[in-house]
Amino acid sequence: MVYIVSWDEFVDRSLQLFKADPESTRYVVKYRHCDGKLVLKVTDNKECLKFKTDQAQEARKMEKLNNIFFTLMARGPDVDLSEVNGKEQMETQSVKKGRGRKQ
Repeated sequence: MVYIVSWDEFVDRSLQLFKADPESTRYVVKYRHCDGKLVLKVTDNKECLKFKTDQAQEARKMEKLNNIFFTLMARGPDVDLSEVNGKEQMETQSVKKGRGRKQ
């Protein structure tokens, strides 16, 4: 269990690990508020990949990785990942105005 230093390498190896065995691969996110550290772990019980950071910018990248894993888990490992977007996709959608109380 060695921490991977590069974010891009962690994402690439995590996706390879998931696509190789999607049934037994797990993705764990752990955040310690007192330390301000975020640890991501992907394992299939044979290989364990970990990434640790305390940078807010890399914590934002985690959101996109979450969306990728959610898509892979919901649609299957053969889905086209080019259509997976993070927050940008939600911001471009129009917001419906409800019949709420005027302020």
